[in-house]
Amino acid sequence: VYKRQDLHIAAENRSIQVLESHEDIKMVNLDRITFDPNIMGGRACIRGMRVTAGMVVGLVAEGHTTEEILEAYPYLEEDDVRQALTYSAWRAAEIEIPLAVP
Repeated sequence: VYKRQDLHIAAENRSIQVLESHEDIKMVNLDRITFDPNIMGGRACIRGMRVTAGMVVGLVAEGHTTEEILEAYPYLEEDDVRQALTYSAWRAAEIEIPLAVP
């Protein structure tokens, strides 16, 4: 489970880095997903707008097509929807850790 404080945005390429203690850095290139404590409480947003990735994913989960979302929110682009879904899938990814058997 990743915590919000584990996320750091690399200024050079605006990709999300997850830093875990004593582990390698894991990268997911999501240049449209931004975090700003002054926008939507620091939640994952689309290109610094007051549109959260969670809102976009919620619309898809409700059955709306990308075309319907873009029509309802003309300032969004197809890549915004795609990256919101990618971000959501990345955050929900399960990690299996083998347990030591005595």
